[in-house]
Amino acid sequence: MTRAHPNAEIAITPARSWMQSILAMIGPDLRGNRVDPTPDPANSGWIAALCMVAATALLLIVAGHGAGRRAEAAASLLFWAGVVLLVVPAGLRISWPNVARSERLLLLLLLAEALFYFKIVYSPTGFAHHDEFLHWAAAEDLATGRRLFLSNPLLPIGPAYPALEIVTTAITNLTGLPLFAAATLLLAILKGTLVAALFLFYERITGSPRIAAIACLTYMGCSTFVVFESAFSYETLGFVLCILILAVEAASKDLAGRPRLSALGLIALLLASLAVTHHLTAAFAAIYLGMLAALEAVRRDVSLGLEARIAMGITALIAILLPLLWVMASGYSFTGYVGPVVETGFKTLLGRIFGTGIPPSEHLGAPTQPLGMRSTTLVAILLLALGLATGFFRSLALTAPIKLHSGWRPIHDVLGRRWRDSRVVLLTLLACGFPVSVAFRLTVNGWQIGNRMGTFVFIGVGLVVAVGIIHFWQGRAPRGWRRVAPSAALAVIVMGGVTAAALEPIRGPYKVAADAQSIERMGIETSLWTKEWLGPGNRFTADRVNRLLLAGYGRQDVRIKIKEGIYAARAFRGEKLGSDDFYALARSDIDFLLADLRLTTAPPVLGFYFEPWESQPGTRLWAAELLKFNDVKGVTRTYDNGFLVIYDVRGLHGEP
Repeated sequence: MTRAHPNAEIAITPARSWMQSILAMIGPDLRGNRVDPTPDPANSGWIAALCMVAATALLLIVAGHGAGRRAEAAASLLFWAGVVLLVVPAGLRISWPNVARSERLLLLLLLAEALFYFKIVYSPTGFAHHDEFLHWAAAEDLATGRRLFLSNPLLPIGPAYPALEIVTTAITNLTGLPLFAAATLLLAILKGTLVAALFLFYERITGSPRIAAIACLTYMGCSTFVVFESAFSYETLGFVLCILILAVEAASKDLAGRPRLSALGLIALLLASLAVTHHLTAAFAAIYLGMLAALEAVRRDVSLGLEARIAMGITALIAILLPLLWVMASGYSFTGYVGPVVETGFKTLLGRIFGTGIPPSEHLGAPTQPLGMRSTTLVAILLLALGLATGFFRSLALTAPIKLHSGWRPIHDVLGRRWRDSRVVLLTLLACGFPVSVAFRLTVNGWQIGNRMGTFVFIGVGLVVAVGIIHFWQGRAPRGWRRVAPSAALAVIVMGGVTAAALEPIRGPYKVAADAQSIERMGIETSLWTKEWLGPGNRFTADRVNRLLLAGYGRQDVRIKIKEGIYAARAFRGEKLGSDDFYALARSDIDFLLADLRLTTAPPVLGFYFEPWESQPGTRLWAAELLKFNDVKGVTRTYDNGFLVIYDVRGLHGEP
């Protein structure tokens, strides 16, 4: 018989102690005292002070943009000082334990609208972001053509989802406002509606205004909240409708009889509106409601009546059928639009994981942010990961049949299909998609997938992080740190959402192929010239940025392809026009080409001049390539301001 070494227990004890500490950190135990202590009355002094602070912060942000346009060194200092002053005080007050419910909600709306103004002031007189131009052109077509489903070459699937354009043009017709002003008014209303609906949704499923407020604050750390969900894009309206559906469904969970039928009718109306607004958001709503109905069907707790279960099943069926019926009726292929993006993103991610090779576009011309912005984003991601680790099991325990079970008993109950609210379980599982979305964002080809995933995944992330903060960080830390440290971490998370929202958030001088940073007066004036002197509706092709300007300001019929299968980049590349490209131009219906010589002054910021799938991303353009049309018979130079040249290629049509 072998005797144990006398020091074996000494060696095991530290490891066991570490394991116990980790289990205590991530374990499901909930704080014993009340989640929502008796709140103080709403403090009008704090509200007024924070309104003044927000106004001062926005003034600094505006000054930062002005200094950036003049390329002054103080631009970054002014801008980021304003961002910190905007986010930190409001975030601290919202997450403070004894704040009244009404005050929390009011400050959430204040911060949300201030962040919306933060986005608008980047370009206060016109649209600046890529997707906004696509929907601006569609709205102008609807306003002038007075009919739906007009083709949009820049966004082929757009005509099948016209709800955003319908609402915007309705506001324009009712108020007489210009389209940009009407769109800005609509977006401001949508931003407030989103935050209010999200707060009510979280409050309903947790029963805690404090958890709801912190969850909303965490959601503002999503990379899409500040810019993408504030843009004039169909997903902005679609996502608000989606959150309204979630809020109404959660509010109706205890209803019966006629009130339940009324709620079901309202949800069906919202689902029908969503089906014609945005495809991806409608798909998420269908998946969410379908999984919710499935969880309710399998859970053993019989507290939910048969009528409520049937209503949830009907709701899920409506959510699934309406988008499918609309796709069949409109004739647009959803999978054909989304499929290539998803396939490319997954291939790139798997290539990085297994080392099977990185496509050229992953390392040529990949855009980068300043070190300070990247560091803030990284710290925010780490804090979110810590919040998820400490909140995941606690979030599940929140819906266990008996909250005050010791140890891991609540998790055993949940695994045994005994829980009180399937919504909490579903959102907790949804939060597991956060690391996947971050992994996609680390690749250029998968960035779009990760960015879109974040919008939906953060609904669950907000809940789990809020539970972790309240039941662990604010519940167990020393009293001094209990209030300050978690609130400061939330402010950093929101700051991380700001830094991750845009490549260069400060408005500066013109940059080559940088989307919003490439929108400036010279390109706008050239596009306006085409509308005045050539007339609207001419068939144009150009680089990515000038296509947007021609479609929006010039009201031209802009084409991405010269002919089917032949993209515009092929015509502009090369110092000589090859016979195949000449034939394509001659047989096409393109009227004009716009060549921007400024593209030759620097590499493209985004890594491409025309489209992300260029064969040689990041390869410099040269003036000889863009000016080769001077020597092509049948091509005339209609416009030339020294940088922007418009070529009339109608003389090529019919040439052999």
